[in-house]
Amino acid sequence: MTLNLYLLRHGETTFSQSGNFCGETDAELTPAGIQMAESFADVYKALDWEAVYVSPMKRTIATAKPFCDATGIEMQIREGLREGSYGEWETKSKSFVQENYTDNYIKWLTEPAWNAPLGGETAVEIANRSMPVITDIIDKHPKGNILVVSHKATIRIMLCSLLGMDLGCYRYRVNILVASVSMVKFEVNGPLLEILGDRYHIPDHIRSRPGT
Repeated sequence: MTLNLYLLRHGETTFSQSGNFCGETDAELTPAGIQMAESFADVYKALDWEAVYVSPMKRTIATAKPFCDATGIEMQIREGLREGSYGEWETKSKSFVQENYTDNYIKWLTEPAWNAPLGGETAVEIANRSMPVITDIIDKHPKGNILVVSHKATIRIMLCSLLGMDLGCYRYRVNILVASVSMVKFEVNGPLLEILGDRYHIPDHIRSRPGT
């Protein structure tokens, strides 16, 4: 049996609906977000799971809770899995940032690996704190199914790191919608992306909501 690493993005928040920047802002799940978490638990609880690792933020803990309740597995909180900080951009709209932080915004769009939102984190910094968590998981669990509950940018960056992709392209090569699950299988030749952004565990009437 190989190691299968499942990466689940948290459910819907008001920020994922609006598109405003939300990194270190500790947003709660919306009612629809809670339903997304419950739907994931209903579908995926049947697999044989080894462990669950979760970002310390409210939206990820709330997403993991129905699954942990259903499987009886205790979530293990890891600080390195939190979302990247957007610094002074936090809670602001993209249009506001584009108008008021124009140069900073252009640099971030052009090369986010090394250019951070003012007061925030670069993709390289996010990789440097999240990938040691993944390395530790791989060391502790050479086989079986592992769930990691994290965030949009952090999951994108971890996937790029695992697959040998340029971190500067994480926003343009990988899309991770709310409550979507991706899976990387670790085989003799290294990590293999088997599933990317699957959302079929979410009921149709929720999956089709704007902004999700």
